[in-house]
Amino acid sequence: MASKILVVDDEPDLELLISQRFRRDIRDGTFIFRFARDGQEALDTLQAEPDIELVLSDINMPGMSGLELLPKAKAMRPGVPIIMITAYGDAETKRKALANGAEALLTKPIDFGMLRSEIDMRVGRAA
Repeated sequence: MASKILVVDDEPDLELLISQRFRRDIRDGTFIFRFARDGQEALDTLQAEPDIELVLSDINMPGMSGLELLPKAKAMRPGVPIIMITAYGDAETKRKALANGAEALLTKPIDFGMLRSEIDMRVGRAA
C-alpha cells in the first residue's frame, strides 16, 4: 500500500520537482504525494485525509509559517512525523523546529538522497 505524504510549500515549483524526483515511486505505488500551498490548507488536508503518514513543510510561507503550523499539526495528528524544510538552516531555526516537534530539518536546495532517507525512516510509523 502506498504511503501518503503531505508537502506544504508556497512555491509551486516544488510540486513539479518532487513529482519528477519521485516519479518511479509514484508510478510504482510506493508514495502518494498531496500538496498544500499554505498552513491552513495543510491543516484542512490533515483533517480530511487521515491516512497521511508524513508531513514535509517549508518554514517560510505567507500567512501561517511552518513553525506556526507545526504545533497545530502535531496537536491534530500527534503520530504523524513532520520534517521541516528551510532555506535558512541557522541554529535558532533548527532549535525552534525541533523543540516544537519536528523530527528533522532539511535545508534548501533539497538533497533528494537525504530526503529519501528521511522519508524511508519515517513512513509506516504514523498513528
